[in-house]
Amino acid sequence: MLVPLLWFALFVVVVTLIGRRWRHGGPPWAAARQAAPTAAAEGVLAQRFANGDIDEVEYRARLEVLRATRPPVG
Repeated sequence: MLVPLLWFALFVVVVTLIGRRWRHGGPPWAAARQAAPTAAAEGVLAQRFANGDIDEVEYRARLEVLRATRPPVG
């Protein structure tokens, strides 16, 4: 009777820990995507272009620099 209770408790603990991790940090495999700062930088650049803070020539030049300096994925 005690062994099935221990297995059930272990299962509940594992599911709880995985659920917390999922809610607070997203799925574990998304950590690599979140670590890419160039995606956030491109978003900020696009927002500045949309607001009219920079013109198209400056937007494209800065975007090219961001993409050229992007770290390799892998």
